[in-house]
Amino acid sequence: MPELPEVETTRRGITPYLVGAGIAEVVVRNHRLRYPVSPSLDQISGDRFVDVQRRAKYLILRLEKSGSLIIHLGMSGSLRLSDPAADLRKHDHILLDLTNGRQLRFHDPRRFGICLHLPNEDPLTHPLLSKLGPEPLSDDFTAARLKGACRGRKLPIKQLIMDNKVVVGVGNIYASESLFRAGIRPTTAAARLSGPKLSRLVETIRQVLSESIEQGGTTLRDFVNSDGQPGYFAQRLFVYGREGEPCRHCQSPIRQQVMGQRATYWCPKCQK
Repeated sequence: MPELPEVETTRRGITPYLVGAGIAEVVVRNHRLRYPVSPSLDQISGDRFVDVQRRAKYLILRLEKSGSLIIHLGMSGSLRLSDPAADLRKHDHILLDLTNGRQLRFHDPRRFGICLHLPNEDPLTHPLLSKLGPEPLSDDFTAARLKGACRGRKLPIKQLIMDNKVVVGVGNIYASESLFRAGIRPTTAAARLSGPKLSRLVETIRQVLSESIEQGGTTLRDFVNSDGQPGYFAQRLFVYGREGEPCRHCQSPIRQQVMGQRATYWCPKCQK
């Protein structure tokens, strides 16, 4: 599943080609995504893009006259800039012909993605976005705020930092990696963590996400960036997907268990 670094990589990749570009034509080949594609999407023809933003794992494509688009890549989606003459693939569901000679293609084999047109509404007030927690790389995500979210909570810390109401974008891979760097066992009850531990965790979440963005995201089976190339952060993973392999720090075998229906990895010696 594309996570925050993959979505941010996509945003950075498409922004130079979209901002200022006009929309010549909209073609919807399949309306049946997680939510039906907005019937008003064809009304954006003749408009132009003025900004591309990200909120959590949602992309916000702002238009000059006709509102904005909210896009979510779902489980397997991607946005690619292509030559309009290039062969279409089976799951290229939405095509936007741009006046700069490019075509933006929304590809989604599993159809869990979202493409909504909001003609008049501020996208940040839409129900999908309005109750989200702070961005992990923003000044709003602090140790004090995390400590408040942990207070009185018996929930394992890994599950808490994956809650989008606490902080957005800390998906399964990045939660495991951040906890490893912070020296915190993922099963630890959130309320048991001290202020210094939580400060360290905030720091490592920022580090892991920033490094992954720099590397173009983690290589997942279904994710490629806007140029069709995979991310490379997977080459730097310390625990995720490494069950039974030696810890890169202490050589202890990495352990794995399922938590909240997600595979969780940690080092029994480095993480207490």
